Amino acid sequence: MIEAPRSHYRKSPSSSPALRIGLLLESVLTVPAYAAHIMRDLEASNFIEIVVVVQPKGAIPAQAKFKPHFLYQWYLRLDARMKLQNDPLAPVDCRDLLRSVETVEVQRKNDEQEFPADLMRNLRSKQLSVLIQFGCGSGYDALRQAAEFGVWRLEHSDPEYYLGGPSHFWEMREGSPVSGVVLEAITKKQSEPLLLAKALFATEQTLSVSRNRYIPYWGSTDLILQKLHELHEFGWEYLRKSAVPHATYKGTRDRYKTPRNAEMVNWLAPTVLKKAAAYPFRKPTVQHWRIAMRRSAVPFFEPQADCSGFRWIEPPRGHAWADPFLFEQEGRIWAFFEDYDYPTKRGSIACAEISGEGDWSSPMLCLDNPRSHYSYPHIFRDGSEIFMIPESYDSNSVDLYRCKIFPTDWVHETVLLQGRFVDTTVWQHDGLWWLATTSADPMPGASALWLYYSRSLTGEWTFHPSNPISRDIRNNRGAGRVFRHQNGLIRPSQSGTPTYGYSITFHEITQLSVRGYAERPVKTITPEYWNGMAGVHTYNRLGDLEVIDGRSARPLKSVL
Repeated sequence: MIEAPRSHYRKSPSSSPALRIGLLLESVLTVPAYAAHIMRDLEASNFIEIVVVVQPKGAIPAQAKFKPHFLYQWYLRLDARMKLQNDPLAPVDCRDLLRSVETVEVQRKNDEQEFPADLMRNLRSKQLSVLIQFGCGSGYDALRQAAEFGVWRLEHSDPEYYLGGPSHFWEMREGSPVSGVVLEAITKKQSEPLLLAKALFATEQTLSVSRNRYIPYWGSTDLILQKLHELHEFGWEYLRKSAVPHATYKGTRDRYKTPRNAEMVNWLAPTVLKKAAAYPFRKPTVQHWRIAMRRSAVPFFEPQADCSGFRWIEPPRGHAWADPFLFEQEGRIWAFFEDYDYPTKRGSIACAEISGEGDWSSPMLCLDNPRSHYSYPHIFRDGSEIFMIPESYDSNSVDLYRCKIFPTDWVHETVLLQGRFVDTTVWQHDGLWWLATTSADPMPGASALWLYYSRSLTGEWTFHPSNPISRDIRNNRGAGRVFRHQNGLIRPSQSGTPTYGYSITFHEITQLSVRGYAERPVKTITPEYWNGMAGVHTYNRLGDLEVIDGRSARPLKSVL
C-alpha cells in the first residue's frame, strides 16, 4: 500500500540526532484544535523530541474592545453560531499530551521585546532546534536567540496581499479568490522572516469568517511536520534554498486591521438587504453537470485551438453527467463517466459506446455502491488487463478495480492508498508507473498534489522527493488523464476558485524523473466561452475525439 504523506513525514531515514523542539503556547489548557493536531503529529514522529513548553505567567492583559470595533465583536458572536463541527480554533486541553514535558512560565507585558536573562539562559540550556509558536500574539521574536533555527509560526494570511488581520476576514470581505497560509521562520541571522512554505486555499463565498477559516487552518496542519522532516533529513541549507521567494507586497492597504464600525456597515448592509429582497422569490437551484464532445484535428490545449464545435449532451431527467474518460476496446470507443442521481444524491460509474457519427448508446452501469459516491473513473491498461481507479472520497481509500468482462463487470483488486484523496491519475513514463493524487482531509479543498512512482502498478510505490507538487488550489487537482503530446507530457488540472471546478489549465511537464519534477502552464480554459456555463473541470482526448464537462445553474425542478 502507498504510504500517505503525513505518515511519510512522521518518519525520517536520517541517523542525525532528534530535533529538540520547544512550544510557545498561551496555555496548555486551551490549545487551538489545529495546533493540538500538529503537536500530536510531532509526538508520533521518530525524529522529534518536545523538550519544553513556554507559556505566559498568568493571563496577558486583554485588549480593550474599543467602540470603533463594536460591530465586528457583535458579528463574531453571531458568526460563532455558524461554526462547523471540528472547529480548528476550538480549545483543546493538552495536559495529557504534554504531561512529561517541562513547562517554563514567563512574566511579560504586551509587545515587550526583552525577556529575563535567566529565562534565556534556561532555554539555551535546552539546546533547542526550533521554538514553534502557536498564538501568544506579537512580541516573541526575541526568543529566536534561544533556538538554533529560530522561532517558527504559521501565519494565516498571504503576506503578498494581506499583512495584518483578522485572519482570513479581509480575503472574504474583498472577494479575494484565495486565502493563504505561510510557515515563517524568525532566525538569529535574518532580519526578515524566511517563508519556509506557502499554501493557497479557495476563499469561501460566505459571510462567515469561521467557515472561511476552516479549510485553510486544517489544510495547512502538515506544513510544520513537512519542514521539520526536511530539516532533519537534509539540513537547514536545504530549507533556506527551497524557501518561498520574496514577493513585492501588493495589498490595497499598508496593513490590515480589525474592521471599524463603518467598514462593517458598508459590507454587511448592502449584502443583507440584497439577500432579504431576494428571499421571497428564491427557488431551489443546482449546479447541473453535462458532458460535451467534438472531433477536432487541433487539440483543445493547443494555443491556436478554440472552443467551438462541442456538442452538449443532456442527461436523462434526475441525472447529471460529469468526469468523462475515453477508452478504446477492440476498435470501439467508449465513454466512462460519473452518473449522478439527484434523488439519492449519489454518483455511480456508467459507460456508453460512441459511434463513428458521434452518437451515444444507452448508458450502462459499471460501478455502483449504495454506501459510496463514485466519480472520476480513470480507466487505463496494464498489459492485457484493464483497470480503473474511481474517486470514492467517502470510502477513505483509493481503490484499484480490475475489469473481468468489459465494460460492466469490475472487481476490487486492491487498496492503493488509505485516506481521503480525490482525482487520482496514473500513467507510464520511462519504464515506471507514476501516480498523482490530491489530499482532501478533512474535506476537498484542504488540498495538496502528491506524486509517487513504482516499477509496477501493484508494487512498492515511492514518495517523490519534489512533493508536494502543488499547494495551490488553482492547480493542485487533476482534470483528466496525463497524456503524451508530441515529445512531452501534458497534465490537465482544475481550479477550485472562485468556485469548485471553475476552469482547466494544461501544464507541460518539463521534468519527470525519480529525482525531480517541474511543469509550466500552457493554456487555461474558462467557462465564459459557453453562454450560461459556470465551470468546466474535466478534459480527455482519444485520437481526434475530445470530451469535456461543464456546469450551469438550473432550477431543481427542471432536472428532476
